[in-house]
Amino acid sequence: PQNAVGNNTTCVCIPPSDTVKPRAVVMSEPKAPTPAPGDTYKGWLFKWTNYIKGYQRRWFVLSNGLLSYYRTQAEMGHTCRGTINLATANIAVEDSCNFVISNGGTQTYHLKASSEVERQRWITALELAKAKAFRMQAESDDSGDDSTSPGAGQGAGSRNSEVQSTLRTLGSKVEDLSTCNDLIAKHGSALQRSLSELEGVRLGGETSEKIRQVTERATLFRITSNAMINACRDFLALAQAHSKRWQKALQAEREQRVRLEETLEQLAKQHNHLERAFRGATVLPPSQSNPAIDSKGPVPGKGDVSDEDEENEFFDACEDVQEFITVPADPKYHRSVLTASLLSFTHIPLLPVRKRRSRIPDKPNYSLNLWSIMKNCIGKELSKIPMPVNFNEPLSMLQRLSEDLEYYELLDRGAKCQSSLEQMCYVAAFTVSSYSTTVHRTGKPFNPLLGETFELDRMQESGYRSLCEQVSHHPPAAAHHAISERGWTLRQEIALASKFRGKYLSIMPLGSIHCIFEKSNNHYTWKKVTTTVHNIIVGKLWIDQSGEIDVVNHRTGDRCHLKFAPYSYFSRDVARKVTGVVTDKNGKAHYVLSGTWDEKMECSRVMQSSRGGENGADGRQKTVYQTLKAKELWRKTPLPEGAENMYYFSTLALTLNEPEEGIAPTDSRRRPDQRLMEQGRWEEANAEKQRLEEKQRTTRREREREANRTANPAEEGKEPADGGKSMWFEQQVDPMTGEPTHIYRGGYWEAKEQGDWDSCPNIF
Repeated sequence: PQNAVGNNTTCVCIPPSDTVKPRAVVMSEPKAPTPAPGDTYKGWLFKWTNYIKGYQRRWFVLSNGLLSYYRTQAEMGHTCRGTINLATANIAVEDSCNFVISNGGTQTYHLKASSEVERQRWITALELAKAKAFRMQAESDDSGDDSTSPGAGQGAGSRNSEVQSTLRTLGSKVEDLSTCNDLIAKHGSALQRSLSELEGVRLGGETSEKIRQVTERATLFRITSNAMINACRDFLALAQAHSKRWQKALQAEREQRVRLEETLEQLAKQHNHLERAFRGATVLPPSQSNPAIDSKGPVPGKGDVSDEDEENEFFDACEDVQEFITVPADPKYHRSVLTASLLSFTHIPLLPVRKRRSRIPDKPNYSLNLWSIMKNCIGKELSKIPMPVNFNEPLSMLQRLSEDLEYYELLDRGAKCQSSLEQMCYVAAFTVSSYSTTVHRTGKPFNPLLGETFELDRMQESGYRSLCEQVSHHPPAAAHHAISERGWTLRQEIALASKFRGKYLSIMPLGSIHCIFEKSNNHYTWKKVTTTVHNIIVGKLWIDQSGEIDVVNHRTGDRCHLKFAPYSYFSRDVARKVTGVVTDKNGKAHYVLSGTWDEKMECSRVMQSSRGGENGADGRQKTVYQTLKAKELWRKTPLPEGAENMYYFSTLALTLNEPEEGIAPTDSRRRPDQRLMEQGRWEEANAEKQRLEEKQRTTRREREREANRTANPAEEGKEPADGGKSMWFEQQVDPMTGEPTHIYRGGYWEAKEQGDWDSCPNIF
């Protein structure tokens, strides 16, 4: 009889789901066999928590494509510590016991198994679950737009997939509960029948007493079982009712989100229509040509103008935005100052020592909705948003920074000037010229990896060479050093702060630029203005530059104040206008600069200045400058033929990613994802980009772990957490600005000459 009862109990404890195993079995830790596809897999693993606690033992459960973990098994009923959806996860093995699971976003689990065999069991289970989850997600109708971007897979599509998986899991558990309910009722009835039969058998007094005790216990078991059966029945009914309600609520939330997105896009379109209608209703004089249709190319016709305070800035149609007025000087001055006039500037391309390429593969015609990526990123730092290469251009930020030297001849001419005020004019024109390459360049450059470098050696052709290195990852910062045999040095460290603000994207460069002329020892500094990318939601993307720049000569006290006027529908001036005044240390004006940052800059010698003229917007009288005839300082070189199919690259930009021999292993030309994108293999480029980003995160963790092991309290705070140690630059306090900056320490070109790159890290 006891064996019969034992057999019945064994049947009760083997339901279809392993979640209702007997307590003794659940608490044990058997070595699970290699899982088959679709099986639930559980077990203990060690999870990295932080540098204080290190690896901690956690209970992991793999089910329905989701990997969840708990501190103990008892927590499974009420507290889940974290979950990763394997459909979008990356699984990597580090060594015999360690492996990493990451979703490419904020979730990364560093795990360690007790043995290599146990690690392999987990890897097999995870890979099988990932493949199944990926198939299920591909077949689902809920993937939406978010599944199209490799870097943004953690959006609403992943969340919907997780909710659906949870609902399926709950449904499965409810079915298991119903099965257990039926089994308990069935085996309870069988037990009662067996005991009733025993009561009819005549046995000894002691045996009868034992049978009576068993019968009483069976009766108690039947009463308890009936109570549990009733509770399970009620729970089952409630779970089924609420499951339908939850599914309806979830569907309603999805539909509401879609309606909100459609409404937002419709509002943006209506806003643009209203702007165009208002512009069409505004009567302007015939001389005020619309910048959207002037001869300078595709100037924006429906963009808004924004500053760093997120305010829209418009100008009254009758307002003159000029800060000063220029009038022709008396003709008598022209004869007396002819020898002091500046030479006109002409950009004459030199014949290169080596034949460089003049084309790259045409940009593939991929259609991808930028709004589908950016709508979940409002207010975030741009450098922290995982972006697919579809929105990039095949150049790194280091190469883009090197493009500042496109019109290096301006500095060559400045080095020949005898007057520091004339020299200031060329430096100011050089400052403006660095923006001319951005007018059509709406593609985002690749974020450089920490330690990535880029050399631009044009010593034989143009007399200069430059080196850039990424010296910080978060915040991203690049150091740049260029030197010319014609007597000037340019250095800068630029960090980018960027915010997505809904309709537009603001990029604020931080850091100072230095230009030193060897002969005169004149030392100039200035900062960059804000770049704004408009029409993020709808319309054609367009770029605007706005803000003010003060170029200062620290040796003489000379100053040039430049103003980049923001674009406005109602301004009388041409689009992209730049104006400036060169003054000496006493504030006396000597030159007036005017032009546009995308076409040319001119310079006029000031002969007299006086207060008077019209009142400005602030009520103050404007300064009137009597000037000589303007001389052209700089004019933009036309783009090469077919540039619209080659990311609007200039002649210089087309050569920047051209493979070269002898460059450092860390050079941007060696980036595999960037090279694949240039070749038009964007899917492979996206996969390679994700690999490099994960490798950089792993390197950063190892660096932080090493820094914590060797930390010295006296040295704490001297280097940023992810700044690492630069190969070719060292951090110092700039004596001119008082800012911490990275200055070239030397050694790069000597290492290149010797071919000695052994100390360079393997970052690709």
